[in-house]
Amino acid sequence: MIPREHRWQSLDRNELQQLQVDTLRNYLRDTVLPFSLHYRKLFKTHGIGVSSIRSMDDLRRIPFTSKNDLLSTPGEPDKMRDFLLVPDPKLLMKRPSVIAKALIFGRDAATRSLEREFRPIMLTSTTGRSSEAVPFLYTQRDIDNLAVAGYRVMRTCSAGRGMRMLNVFPFAPHLAFWLTHYAGTEFGVFMLSTGGGKVMGTDGNIRMLKKIKPDVMIGMPTFIYHVLHEAAATGVKCPNLSMIVLGGEKAPSGMRRKLCALLQELGVERSHILCTYGFTEAKMAWSECPYPGGSASGGYHTSSDMGIFEVVNPHTGEPVGEGTPGELVYTPLNARGSVVLRYRTGDVIDGGLYHEKCPHCGRRVPRLVGNISRTSEVREMRLDKLKGTLIDFNQLEHILDNSERIATWQLEIRKANDDPLDLDELILHVQKQDGGDEEQLRDELQEKFVEETEIHPNQILFHSAQELRRMQGVGTQLKEQRVVDNRPQGVESAGKSK
Repeated sequence: MIPREHRWQSLDRNELQQLQVDTLRNYLRDTVLPFSLHYRKLFKTHGIGVSSIRSMDDLRRIPFTSKNDLLSTPGEPDKMRDFLLVPDPKLLMKRPSVIAKALIFGRDAATRSLEREFRPIMLTSTTGRSSEAVPFLYTQRDIDNLAVAGYRVMRTCSAGRGMRMLNVFPFAPHLAFWLTHYAGTEFGVFMLSTGGGKVMGTDGNIRMLKKIKPDVMIGMPTFIYHVLHEAAATGVKCPNLSMIVLGGEKAPSGMRRKLCALLQELGVERSHILCTYGFTEAKMAWSECPYPGGSASGGYHTSSDMGIFEVVNPHTGEPVGEGTPGELVYTPLNARGSVVLRYRTGDVIDGGLYHEKCPHCGRRVPRLVGNISRTSEVREMRLDKLKGTLIDFNQLEHILDNSERIATWQLEIRKANDDPLDLDELILHVQKQDGGDEEQLRDELQEKFVEETEIHPNQILFHSAQELRRMQGVGTQLKEQRVVDNRPQGVESAGKSK
């Protein structure tokens, strides 16, 4: 079991990275290569010896794994099986630790211990927005790791056991819900899970908001915004709600400001809006620590004893230096069940990886600092007859979330005249924050788009809150649909879905 408190926090960067590499080497030798069909073949094909992994620089010997490596093909309909650790009982029973346990506690106890370590008992999956959902299996060891990761998120967020928490993530085989659940049970705090909007609806979530008077609300930004907006509109007061913890999708600074404003309407005098970062393939997530108003985030506080983060040049794959932007790559150090090594997340960070103490909480752990965006949100659009144009929808999302006059929005890509051979169109659907003039807001948005991106929406359409919630799938979809590609299938867009 990974300890609740990080035992490696006193190490400097060089000592820490060397310990991580040594731990990885043992993990590869004793667990991954004997039992993972994919990595046993990969290491043999590339002539990689475990003993050659002696420093952080040696990690580049191990080829990357990406989402495409996990997707089924006609020739390999169940590729994820190759990434599952399937132990050989004969090899396991020869291990000194297993022999010792069998001698002291009996063979049945040794067998039960191995089953806890290697038998899959739970599954989560990717959301599969534009490709098939990919399952990741957990053993009891992985669930133990998930609980500890959740405990550390609680500690990083400065949670207290006397707090009351409202978990509004949807009930689903999705990492965000299960990490929040196990964080609550491991930390020992009262937590009510509502299942989001699909189970209890907006009214049910507001009713629970009034009934339990939570100190913390945890969920996806769009849904939490919707619930708090409706609560404020009906005069609800919830002065204890001093912290919002967001996960499952990005939350730009503009969204955080809007949530803070809603909390003030609910009677909250001082609040913290914190984000988490996680992905299915890591089987865990990490959090920011609370930071003083107006100062920059200290970044996501990672667990160096549970995994290694690298930042690489997204074009060349070469590692970049401390505090340099690039793509995030992740390797677990203690996972069982489904395991991927040097996994290219497709997530790009504009700050980088830092190892010095956090300026806010003083923890000395590797921190991911800066805005994280997804390469899957860089899409190709044919806006004229000459060539395709790459559009970074991450940038468009920041523009819209930072607009104080927009409550919520959706970007739609579609074909002009519904003709698959015609040009692409970008349609912006908007709910206004106030009763201001539509034409004035339309002109402001067009000007802002051209100023920051040199493109503009073909149309800007205004909707009621109810209409836009329905279009986004608020409360009915696992993740709200803020960017929708309605072009016919087969029209390619750059990037990949998480």
